Amino acid sequence: MPPSPTPLVEGLHPGEFIISEPIGRISRDTVIILAGANYTPGTVMGQILLGAETSAAGTNTGNGVLGSVAVGAGAEVGPYKLKITKAAANAGDFEVIDTLGDVVGVGTVGVAFVGGGLSFTLADGAADFVVGDTFTLTVAAGSGKYIQLAPSATDGSQNPAGILFGYAPALSADVKATLVCRLAEINPNMLTWPAGFTNNQIAAALAQLAKLFIIARP
Repeated sequence: MPPSPTPLVEGLHPGEFIISEPIGRISRDTVIILAGANYTPGTVMGQILLGAETSAAGTNTGNGVLGSVAVGAGAEVGPYKLKITKAAANAGDFEVIDTLGDVVGVGTVGVAFVGGGLSFTLADGAADFVVGDTFTLTVAAGSGKYIQLAPSATDGSQNPAGILFGYAPALSADVKATLVCRLAEINPNMLTWPAGFTNNQIAAALAQLAKLFIIARP
């Protein structure tokens, strides 16, 4: 008998997940996909919105050191201010003010602080801080590039920002690609999610996409 023919498997087509969208390109943007993987149509993508933090002290009386600052979910791009509000020997209190001038948390010298998307420890020094001593903490903008949705990230890519329209061969270099970013009805069964993504996570991500007016239809 002749050998059985090798079955042909048809790959995904660009935009195959789309049920409907407006005429023209109002639902799509051209974006930069960060190097690191090859992506297929229907991959749900996140955007890198936040970068690293840099800090600078004012002309302070106290000489304690601001430790490494971790930037997390909820942080905003721009300058934050840390201001000492209560002086104490080998201690003291401070408040952290965000880019809009709102207090996002209060902390104590020598104790880990978490608030406004930032976490750090302001260490005590040989010279105590006095009321009015300040530090400026500046959160940089992220690259703005896109990667596959990354649920454990804190730089913005943990949130769905759109769906890849076509193929993006970005394994070894950044590439331009088309993203469906808004105003579309889509088939959720044709989307690609991160490995291990649970049904609850999928439901939550689809709800976030709905806020972009990307609506999943059963």
